[in-house]
Amino acid sequence: MSIRHGLLALLERGQMYGYQLRAAFEESTGSTWPLNIGQVYTTLSRLERDGLVRSLPESEAGQRPYEITDAGRTDLALWFATPISRTDRPRDELAIKLALALTTPGVDVRSVVQTQRSATMRTLQELTRLKYASDRPEDLPWRLVLDAMVFQAEAEVRWLDHCETSLVRYRPTGPGRAPTTPAEAVNQTDEEARR
Repeated sequence: MSIRHGLLALLERGQMYGYQLRAAFEESTGSTWPLNIGQVYTTLSRLERDGLVRSLPESEAGQRPYEITDAGRTDLALWFATPISRTDRPRDELAIKLALALTTPGVDVRSVVQTQRSATMRTLQELTRLKYASDRPEDLPWRLVLDAMVFQAEAEVRWLDHCETSLVRYRPTGPGRAPTTPAEAVNQTDEEARR
């Protein structure tokens, strides 16, 4: 998630100070991704340094509001117009964990898959419960975030099912080791096909 662009989008609504930005961000995302106030102010400093926002004089209460600049609007418009690439997202820790579990001696990979499936199913149930907790029109941004999380959890369950099916057919080459080269993997597949 781009905190930078999230803050720019919120400032496009009007001037806000740090705590207002944090509250508006959490309201828009249903508190799905809580922001640390330090992240907000660090990001605001960078945005100001880059000329995308400007700070305004402090209010009588000692709060310093910020507003978006024309350069910030241009940057925000470009962000909205540019698709998010899968390579822009963080590494998939679960995929890495299962790949390493498969090649680490003594690890019961099926147990790792089952434990993850149980956790993902609990998460999916909770997300679904939250999704139907409110149907007010002003909750649409939050429900869209929840929908994305539900779809991701459903996809993870399908992928875990696929992993489990693949494990049934998996035969390590050599004593407890996975293929180390594409050629070994092809030879393993050819050997299995001949059986």
